[in-house]
Amino acid sequence: MTATLITGIGELTTNVGAAGDPCGTRHDAAVLMDGGRIEWVGSAADAAVGASVQIVDARGRAVIPGFVDSHTHVAFGGDRADEFEARMAGTPYAAGGIRRTVAATRATSDHELRERIAGFVREMNEQGTTSIEMKTGYGLTVADEARLVRLAAEVTPEVTFLGAHVVPAEYADRREEYVELVCGPMLAACAPHSRWIDVFCERGAFTVEESRRVLTAGIAAGLMPRVHGNQLGHGDGVRLAIEMGAASVDHCTYLDDTDVAALARSGTVATLLPGVEFSTGQPYPDARRLIDEGVTVALASDCNPGSSFTSSMPFMIALAVREMRMTTAEAVWAATAGGARALRRDDIGAIAPGMRADLVLLAAPSRVHLAYRPGVPLVERVWKDGVPLSRG
Repeated sequence: MTATLITGIGELTTNVGAAGDPCGTRHDAAVLMDGGRIEWVGSAADAAVGASVQIVDARGRAVIPGFVDSHTHVAFGGDRADEFEARMAGTPYAAGGIRRTVAATRATSDHELRERIAGFVREMNEQGTTSIEMKTGYGLTVADEARLVRLAAEVTPEVTFLGAHVVPAEYADRREEYVELVCGPMLAACAPHSRWIDVFCERGAFTVEESRRVLTAGIAAGLMPRVHGNQLGHGDGVRLAIEMGAASVDHCTYLDDTDVAALARSGTVATLLPGVEFSTGQPYPDARRLIDEGVTVALASDCNPGSSFTSSMPFMIALAVREMRMTTAEAVWAATAGGARALRRDDIGAIAPGMRADLVLLAAPSRVHLAYRPGVPLVERVWKDGVPLSRG
């Protein structure tokens, strides 16, 4: 692998914190990548250029870490555009539409699912995302969940078993049997290809008691816990996530003072998914309150066919700044380093020696343009483990 030096960087976001600047901003900077890792970071004037080093001149533009999208649901079949149109006409969002995607996914072949997943990954890469978490949850049989974790594991190490997404239609009157299935044969089939276990602890999905059983079984099988919680109203999701030592609790739309204080004292990341609120018309989470209280916040796309059918992390940043009172620096940190923390990764989300060489060159002089110019394709080049993924 040829070493690559990116020089002439007008604004470099390292995420190596400095006082008052969580983004660890450097100007007139350079980064050397070699062997899939960051080898050196410093001033462009101090960059040593070897004979075999490939030179990329950023020409004063900005470089940021690759986005870490720590919450996605892109292993699915079918489409639910009609639901979106109905919501825009005033129909409220409810989690029941998940069952439509379950039916469509079960009817989709492995080949087509693999092609769709690959297409979403390319789409994400082109928008600067270099690390992706991927959930199951649209199979809800032992065989279908097992194939979803297997297909997801072909493209990412961050695979989450979400058999406890909703109770499928065929178990509507047999909830206890379905929870036993998730905790037993389904978990046994999925755990070998998964790193995480997740549960939708919400009205219309799983109760706190059911959710605790699922997470406990997953932990016993060697998986680490995550939680969907507090999306549709106040509930027990946040408290359960903290109790179980979850890496993150995702959504956090409806929080009370007790929830916020508990998150601030815990090691659980609050992962906010503003694409959901954009698509469903629900209130946006109060990111400003969380950050001011000392809660670690991540941003993710929640790319899924029902409530947030977008894979754009730049769009999440723009929404976070416009609708959730985050500064651009806070939003970029949350979409990179915050996502890494939500995945308990210490090798991604920052630009520093020894880290994976996941970088994004923007067609802009500053990361502020990600919010300042929403909807504009500002990602010019992307490197994953030092290898170019795209070039605009």
